[in-house]
Amino acid sequence: MGVNAKVVIIGCGISGIAAAHRLANAGFHHVRILEATARSGGRIKTGRLGDNIVEIGANWIHGPSEENPVFCLARQYRLLDPEALTPENQAMDVGGHPPWVPNIFSSSGRKLNTEDIYPALEMFAELMYESAEFESQGGEPWACVGDFIRSEAKRRAAEEWKDIDATTRSLRLCVISNMLKVECCVNGSPSMDEVGLGAYGLYKTLPGLDCTFPGGYEGLIKNLMSELPSGLVTYNQAVRCVHWNNTEKKENPVTIECNDGERIVSDHVIVTVPLGYLKKHHSALFRPLLPLHKLHSIQRLGFGTNNKIFVEFDSPWWDADCEIIHLVWEDEDVMVDHMPDVQRSWIKKLFGFTVLKPTERYGHVLCGWIAGHESEYMETLSEQEVTHTITQLIHRFTGNPTITPRRVLRSQWFHDPWTCGSYSYPGKGCSAQDLDNMMEPLPMKGSQSQPLQVLFAGEATHPCYYSTVHGALLTGWREADRLISHYSSISPSEPPKSKL
Repeated sequence: MGVNAKVVIIGCGISGIAAAHRLANAGFHHVRILEATARSGGRIKTGRLGDNIVEIGANWIHGPSEENPVFCLARQYRLLDPEALTPENQAMDVGGHPPWVPNIFSSSGRKLNTEDIYPALEMFAELMYESAEFESQGGEPWACVGDFIRSEAKRRAAEEWKDIDATTRSLRLCVISNMLKVECCVNGSPSMDEVGLGAYGLYKTLPGLDCTFPGGYEGLIKNLMSELPSGLVTYNQAVRCVHWNNTEKKENPVTIECNDGERIVSDHVIVTVPLGYLKKHHSALFRPLLPLHKLHSIQRLGFGTNNKIFVEFDSPWWDADCEIIHLVWEDEDVMVDHMPDVQRSWIKKLFGFTVLKPTERYGHVLCGWIAGHESEYMETLSEQEVTHTITQLIHRFTGNPTITPRRVLRSQWFHDPWTCGSYSYPGKGCSAQDLDNMMEPLPMKGSQSQPLQVLFAGEATHPCYYSTVHGALLTGWREADRLISHYSSISPSEPPKSKL
């Protein structure tokens, strides 16, 4: 019975590909992916800056170790550098914050001494660790991570730094402001005031020192796609509406209506669209509408924008061992992580740059990181305006007016109509129940209708690896396995298990 079931997957990102892979390997013959764009990969997107390969989308394998399926596949396809494969690398548990060598510059054009501001970095790390504890302890003193960090930093600074001069104390608080902007990028949130304190600890990290794909993340997609039966994906085929719960039709209870008018009947549909798209289009995308508790969870979960601005230089203005550059504004000791005047001060949200390594491969390329509404505004500017603003910024922070970028390339995830942002985070008032609601298939348990008509996958449906590629991949497998076990429980012969 299972092998004859018609399954349509909406979206050819990593979760859709993973689901198709698993179903095809289990002997399902009628699997089809509908992809709105002309390419596979979704938020995995590799581009070029001159001769360099750069990641417009997903950047790292977070936690490259045996528990991470993305790492295991990348290793199997031989897509990684030898050092990423070493046991030492896999054993390093950095808790999501790699120990990168920093260069820190201030808005008065000084390169700061790391020793002077180390206490601020240490305090911030402690506060982030404590933020993650409330989820398991219950009872949160503040609604959001931002309020907790600011109030505690203020209190501890008054106690622990009372004997240092006012200028240094002020500078350290400005460093905390910078670190809040870093966290906005990590979480994909407009501000840490949007991230729920009670749910912050739901996210789990895996051991392993984050690594990248020398040939580009899309190599993973190409390898996975090459193992799918040809013709399984229809590109440039956007879905207008999923008609489900058609009680008259015992066979093929789901009809997928495409933008071009095509109607596809199926037994099951796996929806893998990004949460940003779901937030914007859920009311048009489903007939009947989604149940209320599912809608409330879609609203409570956050989905923000984190963009990159790649900047190439003729020669480096940072130290040879530097891996990350922080830009500290000296007027931010009130610890702000969003700008009241976005149009005039959007650039202040850019926390700094990561250095693309190794230099032999990339030359002198930095990747600037900017999240939130400032990031969304940046997308609307011309490339010339972005280049000009970045150049002015570097002149100001280095005190060197001769540094000139060779070329600039930026991502624009907010204005991408099929993603509407970057990735998910737990919003205020969010709980583990919301993530459970996100992955619950329709119709709901206890309904008389045919079960598992609409299934949900994608990073925003993973209970603890949301916002990651491995989370997205695992959810695709999860929903495929849900269908495989459904059919093996009602059919006499169990379909073969996937080889993945």
